[in-house]
Amino acid sequence: MRWLVLLLYSVVGIVSVAMGSLYILTPRFMPYHAVAIGRDWTVLSGEEQVLYLALLDVAGAGWVALGVAVLWLVMVPIRRGEQWARFMVPCLLLIFYLPTLLATISVLDNTPASPPWWGNVIALAVTVIAFVVDRPFRRAG
Repeated sequence: MRWLVLLLYSVVGIVSVAMGSLYILTPRFMPYHAVAIGRDWTVLSGEEQVLYLALLDVAGAGWVALGVAVLWLVMVPIRRGEQWARFMVPCLLLIFYLPTLLATISVLDNTPASPPWWGNVIALAVTVIAFVVDRPFRRAG
């Protein structure tokens, strides 16, 4: 079952890098952002556009950093069976995706926008499944 754990964590890592790259490379905010603030990108002042792009870059960098860290941990210490890494990966993913889910739900509940909250739920569910399948808390032998 170790292959399943490696696969699940790797998928979350790859998707995290992809999401981060999307946020870093986008030339404007996402359509749901326009709905949330009730204004299209084209009517924002130059300063507002700079601020939103900076926030997208920070969020994107967080996703990329998380994804790269998870992929490295999967490829090196987890494949070696190092116990600490088997706890570190789910910890990193939960530390990132729980607040991200809460922020997304806040936008969903407090604005007319429909942000992609389900992506965070899927990442969290895959993380929990991988952790349960891996069972790093069990004693070896």
